[in-house]
Amino acid sequence: MADVAVTTDPGDVDVDELWGAYSAVFDDQADLASWREGTWDRHSARPGFRLARAYDGGALVGFAYGYTGDAGQWWTDTVRTTLPPDVADAWLGGHFEVVTLGVVPSARRVGLGRALMRALTDGLPHDRLLLQTSDDPADPARQLYAAEGWAVLGPGTGPSTVVMGRR
Repeated sequence: MADVAVTTDPGDVDVDELWGAYSAVFDDQADLASWREGTWDRHSARPGFRLARAYDGGALVGFAYGYTGDAGQWWTDTVRTTLPPDVADAWLGGHFEVVTLGVVPSARRVGLGRALMRALTDGLPHDRLLLQTSDDPADPARQLYAAEGWAVLGPGTGPSTVVMGRR
């Protein structure tokens, strides 16, 4: 099993290294500069920021990060319009938002996703944790979240997505 470490200081992060793992897992950003400017710099500056990284033999093989979600942030404001009003009122604002969890393909199916999720969320002061994932119950990520006690709260911000929460 890889070593998992958590940081709350974005200054401790080699963004080029993180981008290498991010781009190996996700295909939603054109390049490092676009991802850094459009996502990373903004997210890593938010209150409550945490990053968990998994290393195997010195190589970054997985990561997860999140921060405190609140009104005025795109995801929180958008999810408020997709969830039923009573659910949105009960869950949104001051929650911990798991933004991204990814394991490079060569390191999957050995428990790193679970280890990263636990490292990221253990000891948080938040009483509500939220994330967005596939609406496909057979998706491995969604199965992991369900096995860790997350429940579907309602539709997500895009097609074929759901919001899941855990208290």
